Amino acid sequence: MAIPLHQVDAFTDCQYAGNPAGVCFPVGLADPVWMQAVATEVGVAETAFLVGHGGGAFDLRWFTPTTEVPLCGHATLAAAHVIWALGLEPDGTELTFATASGPLVARRSSDGWIELDFPATPPLPVAPDSERWHEAVALSVALGVAVKEAAALGRNWMLLAATAQEVRAARPDFSAVAALGDMVVLTAPSDGVLPATATLPKGIAAADFVSRVFVPAWGIPEDPVTGSAHCALGPFWAPRLGRNEMVGFQASTRGGVVRVKVAGERVVLGGQAVTTIVGQLSPPA
Repeated sequence: MAIPLHQVDAFTDCQYAGNPAGVCFPVGLADPVWMQAVATEVGVAETAFLVGHGGGAFDLRWFTPTTEVPLCGHATLAAAHVIWALGLEPDGTELTFATASGPLVARRSSDGWIELDFPATPPLPVAPDSERWHEAVALSVALGVAVKEAAALGRNWMLLAATAQEVRAARPDFSAVAALGDMVVLTAPSDGVLPATATLPKGIAAADFVSRVFVPAWGIPEDPVTGSAHCALGPFWAPRLGRNEMVGFQASTRGGVVRVKVAGERVVLGGQAVTTIVGQLSPPA
């Protein structure tokens, strides 16, 4: 039996923008070695693998071209988009995904955007006189950007630059970045400059912050738009902006918009998605 495979551009309403994700529906419990091989073959940042149980419940796993990851926002957004588009569940039905990061929920908002209920992952401030500050300085050099503030959660980093232009101009040494961290997020206040492909939520005039995300340690030199990074960006920016609802623009070459709402230990991520490729895989040999 052929296995359906879709490619979806997430956190955008335009084809060939946002972050492409594979969405695959293997029959039953697929072999992780096979799933990794498929993700490597598909070659986008993450491929989502889903097994449905009815009533809006699905098992969900994510693989980059090189490894399985515990959390992925854009591939979850893409998965919800495909489930509703195929009629596997009625459009707008709340979906619950069983994942390595616990249960995750996807639903339609009143304006048609897809909302994801994810765990908040606030990074911890790294003081200039602390033991980890030298790592932040090394990352600053690897990115070619002066860092004003740093925060970290394990090997995941949040680095604050002075301006959005500095974020856009960063030219990382990916080997050096991979040696220093897993997910490295560079962010700054927005300057209001967005490409024509960036569609903001209705009633929103400008993004609040910009970011770029580098994950070479996981086989992704630069991720185009990263939902899971906004689980940290939301808690990072909320006290700086003085509010819990905000909009982020990820300033990669493709670019994408993420609506963020911080709600205690959870973060609600909002985005759009569009299918670009519909195909099928041959069954495992």
